[in-house]
Amino acid sequence: MRRLIRFFLRKPILWFINRFTSSPDRQRVFDALSKLRKRVEDDESKKGFVIPFNPLTGKYILFSDQHKGTKNGADDFLLAEPNYLEALTYYNSRGFHLICLGDSEELWENTLMQVKKNNVASFEAERKFAQAFTKIFGNHDLDWEINPASSNDLRQLYGTDVAVLEGILLKGSLNGRDLTIFCTHGHQGDKQSDGNLFSKFFVSKIWAPLQSYLRINPNTPAYDASMKTAHNHIMYEWSSQQENLIMITGHTHQPVFESLTHLERVQREESRIKQNLSEEGNSSENAILHHFSKIKPSYFNTGCCCYEDGDITGIEIDGGFIKLVKWERRNGKSGRLELERMALSLLVEKLFDE
Repeated sequence: MRRLIRFFLRKPILWFINRFTSSPDRQRVFDALSKLRKRVEDDESKKGFVIPFNPLTGKYILFSDQHKGTKNGADDFLLAEPNYLEALTYYNSRGFHLICLGDSEELWENTLMQVKKNNVASFEAERKFAQAFTKIFGNHDLDWEINPASSNDLRQLYGTDVAVLEGILLKGSLNGRDLTIFCTHGHQGDKQSDGNLFSKFFVSKIWAPLQSYLRINPNTPAYDASMKTAHNHIMYEWSSQQENLIMITGHTHQPVFESLTHLERVQREESRIKQNLSEEGNSSENAILHHFSKIKPSYFNTGCCCYEDGDITGIEIDGGFIKLVKWERRNGKSGRLELERMALSLLVEKLFDE
């Protein structure tokens, strides 16, 4: 019976989620991000702080949206956990700084006690990063910021004091040019996610029980064929107006690299190939390439660690490059796959050329 109900309700439920669970307002997003950046730069440590970094030697891995749950039918992290554990082992052994960009724990649907009990291995793996660990809160784990007992809970989880921030700025210089990387969850200004009580009620009282029963994960596999979500597009617009800054967020569960989704990068490459093969030129391909040439490479999105196929995606900064990576499990083993890469020197050059 559950399979039959799931067959008929899956599409309308996913449509409802896509239609109503995100409601970004451009001006609200712009105002919220600008305010947060200023507060971080002014060293309001409760919101965030500046981390000096060397673009050529710094090692950072950014993951977001694990949504650690309770190992039931509503736990989107359940299938992704083996890849996440293997990834953390890999990065810890190579001296990376781990940045969790929010929604690491699903605290809309569950209590922290439930999440701790069912994710011992993941918390232990994160704990091994010790002083090379930065935790940012999102809308689904906002409780880390508002719960007065969170400091003690974090100390018990990680064995040391861990600040949970709204954002950080990585600041460095490359070839005599400044580079700032603004990292935050990305829910700011989203009317349905930025602390909205109705959304919390819907998720915890209606969606979670229904998802648990029907076992529906709304997160399509990494690199699905879709254009940028409205929220991703607005965050790109904000980042493109900042000087010498790139922004890395999560929240939308959609990987974005160099301000483009996978589909957009495929379209750009196809247009380049068609244009090279055309002797007379093609006006439509010219228009597409002109459009992409105007896009500033200022926005990146980690994707998430809870895709329905168990894959996870993240952003690496390592050896002078920024990379979009995917960890996937094949034949019982987890492996790292590099999807995109760009030299930070080229990125800085493009930012200055705009």
